Amino acid sequence: MAPSSSSWLRLRVLVLVACLLPSFIQCKIRIYKFNVMATNTTRLCSTKPAVTVNGLFPGPTIFANEDDDLLVKVVNQVQYNLTIHWHGIKQLRSGWADGPAFITQCPIQPGQTYVYNFTITDQRGTLWWHAHIGWLRATVHGALVILPKLGVPYPFPPPASEVVIILAEWWKSDIETLINSAMKEGLPFQVSDAYTINGQSRPISNCSSEGGFSFPVEPGKKYMLRIINAALNEELFFKIAGHSLTVVEVDATYVKPFKTGTIFITPGQTTNAILEADLGTGNYLMAASPFMAEPVPIDYTAATATVHYSGTQSSAATTFTDLPPRNATPLATAFVDSLKSLNSQRYPARVPLTVDHSLLFTMGLGFNPCATCIRGSRIAAYFNNISFIRPAISLLNAHFFNISGVFADDFPGNPPIRYNYTGEQPKNLRTMEGTRLYRLAFNSTVQLVLQDTAMITPENHPIHLHGMNFFVVGRGLGNFDPEKDPSNFNLVDPVERNTVGVPSGGWVAVRFRADNPGVWFMHCHLESHTLVGLEMAFVVDNGQGPNQSVRPPPRDLPSC
Repeated sequence: MAPSSSSWLRLRVLVLVACLLPSFIQCKIRIYKFNVMATNTTRLCSTKPAVTVNGLFPGPTIFANEDDDLLVKVVNQVQYNLTIHWHGIKQLRSGWADGPAFITQCPIQPGQTYVYNFTITDQRGTLWWHAHIGWLRATVHGALVILPKLGVPYPFPPPASEVVIILAEWWKSDIETLINSAMKEGLPFQVSDAYTINGQSRPISNCSSEGGFSFPVEPGKKYMLRIINAALNEELFFKIAGHSLTVVEVDATYVKPFKTGTIFITPGQTTNAILEADLGTGNYLMAASPFMAEPVPIDYTAATATVHYSGTQSSAATTFTDLPPRNATPLATAFVDSLKSLNSQRYPARVPLTVDHSLLFTMGLGFNPCATCIRGSRIAAYFNNISFIRPAISLLNAHFFNISGVFADDFPGNPPIRYNYTGEQPKNLRTMEGTRLYRLAFNSTVQLVLQDTAMITPENHPIHLHGMNFFVVGRGLGNFDPEKDPSNFNLVDPVERNTVGVPSGGWVAVRFRADNPGVWFMHCHLESHTLVGLEMAFVVDNGQGPNQSVRPPPRDLPSC
């Protein structure tokens, strides 16, 4: 049963009293309430009821310190089933709070509530939260800012101030209606009508609701931008006219600082960068524009905002910047290649040097039969030619209670058919379907090569792993060569992430340690690909004793 309003109030009072006791030097419990509601929202001179949290788009920012406990009560006041995922939180032994629908929980049904209860362990930096069912995360998302423990400084000079920058997409029409129609008829998904920066697209004449986001700065001061790509389907470039940015962190892990004029960021990723306001005066354009290596339909119009120096006259013109070409692959590659773990004494890079499981997952698009579709088929996506089918109950529930018939643990560790993945493709474009997981022993080590294919067309794929970070040890174009490519792996200071962009017609190699028991989702963070099956899950068995085992489910866990 969900906790009643009175019990929730008693819990808040108990926490408040505990935090006021002299023995509590620092209150480590953070309590938030998310009212998920339909809110009339105007963008692009058009109003629609959008699903929001507390009436906000983007939603509220959650602040916490490393090692804090979070309690977030989610109240579903809309007509859709709902879950919330805390993107990048490792959820050590607390998979019930991870959020993906039918993976770690059944959805919160209309009129129901659920309290997400988890601890932030050994993490600090910028993460985010979002809905994890259908395409609701288009408007149901927000920042999760994890500050270091009290007294622990940043490993770089502290900025004068910090600001969250959320990049997203906006559709004028109801997003759930659009995708339901596309799935039923087998038609392409409609591209967004605009990109947004902190909820605003760009100044539009004769449209008072679209003034564009403005970021005020003081000359000579440094600011940390906490940049989040919450877009559903687009990898993005981000830049500010006349300024360079110093990257210091990605996906809540510190990196060796480096300067860049343009940041490349895929859906699901976060990047912290230092902006030095060193130009004295003026207005400067901030822009987010799309990257797409292949010629597929996208919205080409950039989202814009303004960096405004104090003391600048209101009539002063804005300094503009050239946007990168949408297919600027060398620019994206150069940014990704610059990312290296800080690998300091306090923040070491614990890269697995030995491998228990060496896996190769191909990914791509195919076509499967569809009785209701106009052409008799619709696009399907796959890992190792398997399009994932979500079960009727959550996988974690089935795993924890040993319920048979919900999933199989026979997901293939290698492609069922080996061929020239980036060359000529098989004539059969159908995929297999199933709820198949790959089983890992607790604390085992994994090397996973993610290989794009040219099936239908090569594409970029931002792949997100729940429950565990991974190290990106290698990357290349064409087919992965298991004999030659590992000799070039970086096993010293590879960047640590939770979401990695697999290049179009190429591959990425990651390594991780399966030190978190439970069921952990892995999927493409392009919603157009996830919706049609580019997803799978790992089941990590319990280790020895309670500290290496999944905790029992909470009493208010939603039922299917």
